Amino acid sequence: MYRAARTIVDTSKSSTDGTDSGEAPHDGTDGTAGPVPPDRRGWRCWTMDTRPLRRPAYRRLWSSTIVTAVGSQLTAVAVPKQIYDITGSSAWVGYASLAGLLPLVVFALWGGAVADSMDRRKLLLITNTGIAVTSLLFWIQAVTGLDSVLVLMTLLALQQAFFGLNAPARNASIARLVPEDELPAANALSSTVMQTGLVAGPLLAGALIPVIGLGDLYLIDALALCVTVWAVVRLPALPPLSGSAAKRAGWREVVAGFRYIALHKVLLLSFLADIIAMVLGMPRALFPQLAAQTYAPYGEGLALGLLFAAIPIGAVLGGLMSGTFSRARRHGFMVIAAVMAWGAAITGFGLSGSLWLAVAFLVVAGVADMVSMVFRGAILLSAVTDEMRGRMQGVFTVVVAGGPRLADVLHGTAGSALGARTAVAGGGLLVIAATLGLAVATPTLRRYTA
Repeated sequence: MYRAARTIVDTSKSSTDGTDSGEAPHDGTDGTAGPVPPDRRGWRCWTMDTRPLRRPAYRRLWSSTIVTAVGSQLTAVAVPKQIYDITGSSAWVGYASLAGLLPLVVFALWGGAVADSMDRRKLLLITNTGIAVTSLLFWIQAVTGLDSVLVLMTLLALQQAFFGLNAPARNASIARLVPEDELPAANALSSTVMQTGLVAGPLLAGALIPVIGLGDLYLIDALALCVTVWAVVRLPALPPLSGSAAKRAGWREVVAGFRYIALHKVLLLSFLADIIAMVLGMPRALFPQLAAQTYAPYGEGLALGLLFAAIPIGAVLGGLMSGTFSRARRHGFMVIAAVMAWGAAITGFGLSGSLWLAVAFLVVAGVADMVSMVFRGAILLSAVTDEMRGRMQGVFTVVVAGGPRLADVLHGTAGSALGARTAVAGGGLLVIAATLGLAVATPTLRRYTA
């Protein structure tokens, strides 16, 4: 529930050699990927491309991500667990999720404009510090025994506001950390760590709660965030490029960002492809029903854990085998193919009566999701000018966070009316049909080449 809106990973601008210059150097071509490097030939071309880690600034922040990706998931587990312990109601857990959505949407859109008008390093420093302080406040309310749902929801809303300000600046900076031909590899590296956190974090939280309690989970997250703050402090200043800074970060600039999307069809279509995949094909709201009914003979607890873990596991596997990403030039076609593969895998999941076959389909869906994520991110960074990158990433944050929540409502309603397996399979087929229609009707996306 909280995973899309709370992954504390930070990137910032510096030149690829760690100095304070402008754009990262390119390979001297027309913007397409260059020839395969000697160390990426043979079997290595299939494994993860680690060239971006040779860039000191990117490497420093990627390393801090390893710690914070797990730490953030401790809080993502602790908040709903504490709310449920206080109220005994899953409805209140859902209300808390919605309480965090509005500030995330508002501040992500505004935060994109802020990221385009000020020093991004300063913005990252402020927002990461704010998120760390919020985690510390979570710890204080837990150890003092307040047991107040209102306090928890207020802190969650504050945390999401800080994240909304943080994410656009973080994501917009990647294009100035690495050369353009390494953007897919950089996105794959960052996404793989995030997905690993989605697997390891909840498992660690489940093991630690009986030993140290909920309060100390918040404290561990706060300490992990200190690593990120330290990494940002060590970066050089990150001002807007000369002549590209907006005069102010108001709602007029936010509207200008939407106007920019409307004028650049490939951006609009990339957002639409993600909305199709997530709203029509993300079945996580039906996992508890499937675990309790379809897969009950395997053990409800085991089934539920495997269903929730399968997509992140697939995404991690996709990241580890992402070496070919760096050689793909048809980024738009890769997005379309990945979304259709996602729909096919979700359809197979809905038709599966065997838990192990269902998990296998979800793992395949996770691989497809990773491919889509990497190339959508690369399009956003390569097809957008630097003065607009923050605002585009703000919209991207809203789409990524809001799509699965809309899917929860849609699939939950459809599952109650039609049955869980029918709703899942039908959603997967709708993803395929809608994506195919999008590709045929609007060739701009499928023809886009980086």
